[in-house]
Amino acid sequence: QVHLVDAGGGSVQAGGSLRLSCSVSGNIYTSHCFGWFRRALEKEREGVAAIASDGRTGYADSAKGRFTISRDNAKNTLYLQMNSLKPEDTAMYYCAVRVSDCPQWLLLREDFYNFWGQGTQVTVSS
Repeated sequence: QVHLVDAGGGSVQAGGSLRLSCSVSGNIYTSHCFGWFRRALEKEREGVAAIASDGRTGYADSAKGRFTISRDNAKNTLYLQMNSLKPEDTAMYYCAVRVSDCPQWLLLREDFYNFWGQGTQVTVSS
């Protein structure tokens, strides 16, 4: 089992920044990937950014150039640095982990992730 705890959400004005964190505990296999997903009100959950155990990353078009995913293995923590936030970034953000191989095509596909955090709310005002 893997336990994930999301944190770092909050309310910011457009143009501001937030850094989300995800504390990870449990058994993570050699091949795995972490992802950040979000669900806005009345919308389906979507992939935002992901990072595989070999360092490959993937970003949604909406996140490219503004968001950066990273991990600190020593602290067992995943991060999502979000800059130049827009009102359309308002959503509940979730971290997740897939404890298996992670080909590039599935990095942002929520259906392939096994364990999820509880979510942290991000609200961006105009």
